[in-house]
Amino acid sequence: MTLKAILFDMDGTLIDSDPIHAAVFVDFLGARGVTLTPEDYMTRIHGRQNRDIFADFLPDEDPRAMDVAKEAAFRDRITADLPMIAGARRFLERVADSSLKPAVVTNACRANLDAVLTALGLDELFQHTVSADEVTQGKPHPALYQNALAALDVSATDALVFEDSPSGVTAARAAGLSVIGVTSSLSSAELQALGTHHTIKDFDDPSLPLHIAIPEGATP
Repeated sequence: MTLKAILFDMDGTLIDSDPIHAAVFVDFLGARGVTLTPEDYMTRIHGRQNRDIFADFLPDEDPRAMDVAKEAAFRDRITADLPMIAGARRFLERVADSSLKPAVVTNACRANLDAVLTALGLDELFQHTVSADEVTQGKPHPALYQNALAALDVSATDALVFEDSPSGVTAARAAGLSVIGVTSSLSSAELQALGTHHTIKDFDDPSLPLHIAIPEGATP
């Protein structure tokens, strides 16, 4: 494998947004008579697309309208203080200054993706970004990753993915990609059972340099 690109999930991989998403879901569903537990969030919500989630929890509501309203509530909580996974910014800056092609590949909608990158000042660090709005099927379907590979003109064998969720790992592996799991919400054993090739606690993990070498020199 000649590494040419690194693809990053966003929520739970680059940013520690799960507590915010969970709080928004608790408030949003609670206002509609649905009590959500932490276990419900991890087993029935985490990593899934909103329309599928709302079809489960609110089958009598329009899932598209619920999707729009919930994500607007999430964006209301996005600030420059949104916590990133430890070491993520430094790692992204190193990748951006190298010959590698970085991209964000997320199940989030385009408005969320743009809002997060703008709030955190990460806009200029990626050569490509792809959201759920650009494909007909989100993760765990491989379409998002296939989109990114095509846009970067890179084969799956020459790219690496960082992911944290079951749907994300499944999508990346289905696209033929190698995956490093980030244990922000799942254990190392759980991620490895899904097919990750290695796991890290965060981007300061001392094991990371053993599995990926960032080449020196900016992209021509």
